[in-house]
Amino acid sequence: MILCCGEALIDMIPTTTGAGQPSFRPVSGGAVFNTAIALGRLGCPVGFFSGLSSDLFGDQLRASLDESGVDHRLAVTRDLPTTLAFVTLSRGQARYTFYDENTAGRMLSPDDMPDVPDGVNALFFGGISLISDPCGTSYEALARSQSGRKIVMLDPNIRRSFITNETGYRKRLREMIGAADIVKVSDEDLDWIVPGDDAHEAKVRTIISAGPKLVFVTAGDAGATAFAANGATANAPSRRVEVADTVGAGDTFNAGVLAALSASGRLSHTALADVSTSELEEVMTFANAAAAITVSRIGANPPTTAEIGALLAEAGAAT
Repeated sequence: MILCCGEALIDMIPTTTGAGQPSFRPVSGGAVFNTAIALGRLGCPVGFFSGLSSDLFGDQLRASLDESGVDHRLAVTRDLPTTLAFVTLSRGQARYTFYDENTAGRMLSPDDMPDVPDGVNALFFGGISLISDPCGTSYEALARSQSGRKIVMLDPNIRRSFITNETGYRKRLREMIGAADIVKVSDEDLDWIVPGDDAHEAKVRTIISAGPKLVFVTAGDAGATAFAANGATANAPSRRVEVADTVGAGDTFNAGVLAALSASGRLSHTALADVSTSELEEVMTFANAAAAITVSRIGANPPTTAEIGALLAEAGAAT
């Protein structure tokens, strides 16, 4: 099982009423939540750990997890509100305004951290849940406690407008990168994590020197690149689709990476250490296809394995 640890929230997606008035539609979301949903739709055994509210939005989040086959029995339920993220779209690109004070997710404490079941072989962390305390401290402690025992994947998914203590956040990311086996960053995240004018490959090597076995860098239309500690590298172009919005694209890519590595038997420390270029290309082809389907839909709406297979078959027939 893959255990996704991090925020669940409600994305307030801009829409219009039948009378043409602007409004917002509440959609289940959150970076880590989206990855869990995507893994469930891809048929992977997946669990979700977070703080979930007892309010109506918490009920909506639990129902969404159930619909995609995500086990949320480890989640902690609190009589606190659900985090809200109001989304604005500009040319399909999403920007977020978060309302997160004293929420069920944010107030998760170190005492709430679960005993990780033996059946879990990988944990995924990321998103805004790493920025604020006490939840950020709690997830950092959980990741460090499982490092070397289970595969740990990290996607910081940096939201600069949400960061209030940059020094503390950078320190936390350094610790969690050191605890991670797999790191995924966007090209913008990479430039923030490793400032300076060095080329992206040099910045990736800086991250790998801290301990990760694999680093994936996504760059929107420019596709994705993978770098392994053993020296293997691979590139994968993006899929050309009509973009509805980018909500959940990176989260779905993460699920695609984990699902592909799991399916090929590479989701272990020994196997990751000798992953090949051809295997990395296969992983990114699958992950890019998953993300392409998500961006073709409104909101974070990840695909099933059958949908990805159909897209890849169509692309193969076209060539």
